[in-house]
Amino acid sequence: MFRPLYTADEMRAAEAGHDVDAMMERAGRAVADAVLAHYPEARKICAVCGKGANGGDGKIALGFLRQAGRETSEELEAGADVVIDALFGTGFKGAPRDEAAALIESVNAHGAPVVAVDIPSGVDSSTGEVRGAAVRADLTVTMHGPKVGAVVAPGRFLAGEVVVAEIGLEDAETENKVVTDEILALVPRRAERDTKYSAGSVLVVGGSPGMTGALCLAAEAAFRADAGYVAVATAKEALPVVEARLLEAVKRPLDEVDEAARRATAFAIGPGLGRGKDRKQLVARLLAELALPAVVDADALFELEPGDWSAPRVLTPHSGELGRLLGEESDWVDAHRLEAVRRAVEIFGCVVLLKGADTLIAAPGEGVLVCANGLPSLATAGSGDVLTGIVGSFLAKGMDARLAAAAAATAQQAASRAAEQRAGLIASDLVAALSRVLA
Repeated sequence: MFRPLYTADEMRAAEAGHDVDAMMERAGRAVADAVLAHYPEARKICAVCGKGANGGDGKIALGFLRQAGRETSEELEAGADVVIDALFGTGFKGAPRDEAAALIESVNAHGAPVVAVDIPSGVDSSTGEVRGAAVRADLTVTMHGPKVGAVVAPGRFLAGEVVVAEIGLEDAETENKVVTDEILALVPRRAERDTKYSAGSVLVVGGSPGMTGALCLAAEAAFRADAGYVAVATAKEALPVVEARLLEAVKRPLDEVDEAARRATAFAIGPGLGRGKDRKQLVARLLAELALPAVVDADALFELEPGDWSAPRVLTPHSGELGRLLGEESDWVDAHRLEAVRRAVEIFGCVVLLKGADTLIAAPGEGVLVCANGLPSLATAGSGDVLTGIVGSFLAKGMDARLAAAAAATAQQAASRAAEQRAGLIASDLVAALSRVLA
C-alpha cells in the first residue's frame, strides 16, 4: 500500500554499518547496466564526477562500461552518446556554486541523453526543491529506493525515468511514503446488507449559473466511486440545468441544505459554488455546524479561515488556491510543495491534499503521502471536481480522512490510465473509468 520514500538523512541511516566499498561497487555496476540497457547503441560515454561518493559511483560505472567495450571519459566531451551526471549526491542542498552551475549548464546543453546517479545534480533529494542550476536527466538510477526529490516537483520534472537499483540494503521506515494502487483495497464496497444510505450518502454543495458542470461532475464521480446516495444543494437559478443534467441525484435549493444534510454521511462543498459574501458565510457555517466529514474544494477554499470544526475536513487546493491560503504566490508553492502543504496543515489542523502531478496528502502528526501515477491527461478542466466527488464518497463510507484522500487521488490517477481516451481526455472520461478501477 505504501512504499518508502527516502530523504538524505534516511538514506544515511539505511547505509550505516554497511560496507561502503561494496555498496559503491553495486551502485556503479547498476548505473553501467542501466546505460547499456537504455542506450545499447551508445559507443562513447562520458561522466561528470564530483569529489564525493556520488562521483565515485560514476567512476566505477565508467570502469564497467570500459569492460563492456565502450569508450569512456571523465570529461564532458563533444561526440559523447551518453552523459553520466555524478556531480552531486543526495546530500546536496542549496544552489550550486558558479563553477558547478556552469558545468551543469554545459551538461544540459550537450545534447546527449543524461543519466543521473541517484538524483539529478542541483535537486534537493529531501524536498525536490531546486534553488539554482540543475541537471535535466533523461534517466535517474537511484540507489535502494526512490528519493523524495525525484518524486516531488519540481525535482520530479528533472529526473526523467527513475530506475531503482538494489545495493544490498533492507527497507527502512521513512517519514514520507509513495502510495500504491493497493490502497484501493481499503475502500469499502457495497455489501449484501447495505442500503443506499449505508453504502455512503454524499451531499454535494455547489453550483451556480454558468458553473453547474462542476457540481454535476462531483456528484457523478461520487456515484461512480460507489456511493449509494447522492444529493446536491445548489442555487435556485441553477436547479433547472442541474435537473436536466443529473438523473440519479436528489436536488435541493441551497436554502434547504440543512435538511438535505440529514441523510448524508459526508458532504463536499465548493464546486462551482461562487465567491460572494453569502457563499463565504455558508461555507463557514456548514463547516462549523455539520458534524459530518467533509471535503472542501474550489470556491469553498476562497478566503477560508481556520475553524473549530466538528468533524474531519479534507482541503483539496491546487497551487494557486493554496498560495492564497498561505499568503504566497502560486510559483512559491510550486517551488516548495512539501513545505507548503505542511504549513497548510499547521494552519488548518486538518488533512490537506495538494493537487498536481505529484499529489501530496498531509495530515497533523503524519508524514506526507505522495500519489504520482497519473497521466498528463489529468490536466483538464473538471478533474478537480471529479476528485472532490471521489473523496466525498470515500469519506461517506467511513474511511479515515487521510486514507480517503490518498485512496481518492489514487483512484483518479488509475482512472486516467484506464480511460479509453487518453489524448483529449475530459473529466467525464475519468468518471466513466472509475467503475473499472474500483471493480
